[in-house]
Amino acid sequence: MSKSSQRRAIDSYRKRLTERGMTRFEVIGRYDDRELIRAVAKRLAEGGADADRLRVAVNRSISGEPPRKGGILKALLASPLIGSELDLTRPREEGRKVDM
Repeated sequence: MSKSSQRRAIDSYRKRLTERGMTRFEVIGRYDDRELIRAVAKRLAEGGADADRLRVAVNRSISGEPPRKGGILKALLASPLIGSELDLTRPREEGRKVDM
């Protein structure tokens, strides 16, 4: 017995999703959160740096762990300017004279 055209279309769509590394799933939530969940899912599906930051933030929020110390230091040490030998000293000046 052959598959209906509707079933073939669904199978084809799901195969294309799988090839892109995606999957379709259903969640149950409040109606008010519908657009939020869709927006989060869309952003995560797009990938990239924004998706990575969002994934980390959501995971932290859900895990309930306190934020780790040293996050700013870690970011500064990962800066592309590390080792570039920039001279960031400023000349010391007296300023201007103002009549009052």
